[in-house]
Amino acid sequence: MIERMDVGPRMSQVVKHNGTVYLAGQVGTAGDSVCDQTAQCLEKVDALLARAGSDKTRILQAVIWLSDMADFQAMNAVWDAWVAAGHSPARACGESKLAAPELLVEIIVTAACD
Repeated sequence: MIERMDVGPRMSQVVKHNGTVYLAGQVGTAGDSVCDQTAQCLEKVDALLARAGSDKTRILQAVIWLSDMADFQAMNAVWDAWVAAGHSPARACGESKLAAPELLVEIIVTAACD
């Protein structure tokens, strides 16, 4: 069975299937620093995972898009403080144009769930 949460015309924020939860890309508030936007993304990830019956210790993979790789170190400082010790997921990070020029980071997560 496939379960979708926060379904919109274009995408769902959460899709659960066969013990796996897939989150849509999460972004922060435009105008804030990459550190602020990263923290906002991760707060959204925490909330969505909790609603889906999971948490950050069960993340299997994270894909992070930065609008500028010059922000890599700053984003990592926030990520490293957030990720659960001993539960680092497989992760990729690259540079890409995001949906709006003021967006600096987008985080996409796949996790195990109940």
